[in-house]
Amino acid sequence: MKKVFIGAVVKQEPDYDKVKELINNIPEKKVAICYSNQFIDVAKKISEIIDKEVLSSFQVLGCSNPKFKEEVEAIIIIGQGKFHSVSLAYESKLPTYVVEGSSLNQITEEEILKMERKEKGALLKYITSNKIGILVTTKPGQMRFEKALEYNRQLKEKKGYVFMDNNLNTAEFENYGIDCWVNTACPRMDLNEGAIMNLDKIPKELIK
Repeated sequence: MKKVFIGAVVKQEPDYDKVKELINNIPEKKVAICYSNQFIDVAKKISEIIDKEVLSSFQVLGCSNPKFKEEVEAIIIIGQGKFHSVSLAYESKLPTYVVEGSSLNQITEEEILKMERKEKGALLKYITSNKIGILVTTKPGQMRFEKALEYNRQLKEKKGYVFMDNNLNTAEFENYGIDCWVNTACPRMDLNEGAIMNLDKIPKELIK
């Protein structure tokens, strides 16, 4: 079956003068602008009107892992919610601001520390687990079946079970008697679900 993906844009735009003033008041001078697909036009407009040096501007997805230039001093995210925002702040270690509507809010240190604690807890859970559930999605761009099989073959002391689906429902996980889940799909699922460990973040010496 063929699939067609159609982009959608938000109808309600922010107060650009207010957003411009808020962004111009942050101390950082060189910024990167990130946005979800529906905010592409808003992001372009903001990039043009702010008195900051915009070193890069690109779309972010839940499954993306963007790399920022060394000169970037802060990240400005245009969208809704904090799914991307806290993850990017945690991963990049850069000041991260979120434009939501006509407001601007910075991701706090406490939000970042909370995510860091979740990741450490997930890794500790993985180390002490014997039965590993390996999550594979069939979604285009996120499916890494061969990577999952390669990881499963490397396991010697632990027993791996591969689970594949289009929609991974964490509410169903408790039905399978798995000690710890390893995610090969969206790399940020583990940061929002403390019981899930991202495969790419497991140290090689712990894959055994």
